[in-house]
Amino acid sequence: MSVDQVSSAWVPLAAALLLAVAAAAAALDGALAARSLGHHPASGLLTPVAETARLFRQRRRSTLAADVPLWRIGGAGLLTAALLMVVVVPLGRWTVADLAVGVVWFNAMDVLLWAAVWLAGWGPNSAHALVGGFRFLAQALAYELPLMFALTTPAVAAQSLRLGDLVAAQEGLWFVVWMPVAFVVFCGAVLAFSVWGPFAAATGSTTAGGVLAETSGVDRWLVTAGRYALLTAGAAFGATAFLGGGQGPLLPAWLWTLLKTAALLAVLVALRRRLPVLRPERLVAPAWLVVLPLTLLQLLVVSVVVVVRG
Repeated sequence: MSVDQVSSAWVPLAAALLLAVAAAAAALDGALAARSLGHHPASGLLTPVAETARLFRQRRRSTLAADVPLWRIGGAGLLTAALLMVVVVPLGRWTVADLAVGVVWFNAMDVLLWAAVWLAGWGPNSAHALVGGFRFLAQALAYELPLMFALTTPAVAAQSLRLGDLVAAQEGLWFVVWMPVAFVVFCGAVLAFSVWGPFAAATGSTTAGGVLAETSGVDRWLVTAGRYALLTAGAAFGATAFLGGGQGPLLPAWLWTLLKTAALLAVLVALRRRLPVLRPERLVAPAWLVVLPLTLLQLLVVSVVVVVRG
């Protein structure tokens, strides 16, 4: 299946679609939160709307000697990175930017989050927020290397870094079938760079610190929306790189991409309340001593298969 690049006029539509799917993810999270409290799940569907209205009315909090420009840049950085991630992800047969290095582009946008989250912690000039920023850096040290090699695995199988080629290479067999380790590692990294679920310690509201400790109003909305958008961008990339993208019978390719993205996104959102929050300083050792070797072994197996196939 070939992928065509659309004109730049479609960029606003791509951004709107990303925000719409992210809003649906927030609604699902609200429903799951309501159910966990013993309420009917439907009562939580409008939680994102109510929270948005509350935060837009709330005054921005100010702190003594805050570095306001860097605080604002960090807060908006998550949503910006998510928007830049999805420009290379094909929606069926269309993509906004058909880059020859699409996989590298996605990884580079993920690395931008290191700076964005840390700046969100540095800007308020608050000890609790700054600790949250350093917590994210400790977490990033654990997930980044495994993520890089997990992203390399489908690229090696397709012998290309272009996402359209990854989709075409999965005709007949999705990569997730023979790359389960890389897929699981990728999904874990999506949770980590979205500061979500077991990797949400950097945004924690405990006395140990969190980047949201001093953030309120529109700034808090931007960070929260950015986390949902990052989950959505990660799910879209995972559906493309491991689940066949637009490949599928009967339905149009764009609809298959949306359905696969929605299914993976729902799983990622649901994990928030299924797994405990992990301490970032305890992640590096298992990540480098267990997860990284397993990911490299997965990459080696895929490389051997590609060489044998010729």
